Amino acid sequence: MAADAVSLDERARRRALNALLVYTFFMVAGFTMVMPLVAVHFVDRIGLTAAAIGAALAVRQITQQGLAVFGGALADRIGNRPMIVAGVLLRALGFAALGLATNMPTLFVAMLVSALGGALFEAPYQAAIASLTTDANRARYYSISNTISGIATTGGPLLGVALLRFDFRIVCLAAAACFALNAVVALLLPRLPVPAEAPRLAQGFQLVLRNRPFVLLTLIMMGYWFVSVQINITFPLLVVRLTGSEDGIGVMFALSAAMTILLQYPAMRWLERRLATEQILIVGVILMAVGMSVIAFVDSFPAFLVAVAVFSFGTLLTRPTQQTITAGLADRNALGTFLGFNSLAMAVGGGIGNFLGGWMFDIAGRIATPMLPWLVFASVALFTGLALRALLPREMPAASVSGTSGG
Repeated sequence: MAADAVSLDERARRRALNALLVYTFFMVAGFTMVMPLVAVHFVDRIGLTAAAIGAALAVRQITQQGLAVFGGALADRIGNRPMIVAGVLLRALGFAALGLATNMPTLFVAMLVSALGGALFEAPYQAAIASLTTDANRARYYSISNTISGIATTGGPLLGVALLRFDFRIVCLAAAACFALNAVVALLLPRLPVPAEAPRLAQGFQLVLRNRPFVLLTLIMMGYWFVSVQINITFPLLVVRLTGSEDGIGVMFALSAAMTILLQYPAMRWLERRLATEQILIVGVILMAVGMSVIAFVDSFPAFLVAVAVFSFGTLLTRPTQQTITAGLADRNALGTFLGFNSLAMAVGGGIGNFLGGWMFDIAGRIATPMLPWLVFASVALFTGLALRALLPREMPAASVSGTSGG
């Protein structure tokens, strides 16, 4: 596992990493501006079922993350920058089309176009970060990047809810503009060198499949993504049920994002001095399980926000640690392929989570068992934490503990 960043001078490397922070802000702001409102808009305003919207979100998730390995493999051969530019422009087109969707077929088309854009840019974006950082600074950079994401996650839903008062199409156009702007940001990135030993697609897959810890981690993290995506499907639906208004969605995301902004970096720095990166990941997943368990028993919006706070603290610990561990295990000559393969965790886990989340929310309402979805989500998170506890001490190379602590 190589520790060196790509061969750019230090000033150019820092400029590129700073540009990626700007890119991260607009990427997250554009996404969170519209995606949490999709369920609310198409269920409450268009009249579709939560299960149908869950299926549409699942198609987007599975398509994007399922095809990300091919986007990553292409980036290994032609470079990250052109893949990112093409991907964000396609995502912008998909979000613009989402504003025009009025039924299931047009919704699915918009979701598919958006997903294909994400499949092109996601792995190259992650590979650019992994190649520009070193083992010594990667965990710290991911913490900063996730803090930026937290800021964007605060503003995105609030702006989306504000624009929703005028028209859902305006929300979608504003989100599309964020991704179109990111095409300009991506053009400012340096042309990162393509690895001289970049493998062909089949060779890249063979490298991945021979890396037992990486494959097992990807499989286990499907459970994490199953639970994590609920913040975009069942959480907003529960907010509307508890409050009778869409305004609470912005409050929920503002709370979650504010915790990330204020707590992620200091909490990670404090924990890194006491626990290994892998242990922090496990703690975060267990806290997500606790948060989901609390939601099962809430009957008011303030109580729900308490549960969201517990869940959010778990996610602010899991985001940088799972990114750090994943990047540290990936082969430096096939970063795009490895990180694209890792996207299968989000594709399968997130796709199933979106579909079953919406379906269980509908079923729980019909059979008057409101606790059902949340106890299922809590059980999946708990099982994921236990599986990580069984895997990481045995399978992870010792270098991944000391090499990603952030220094």
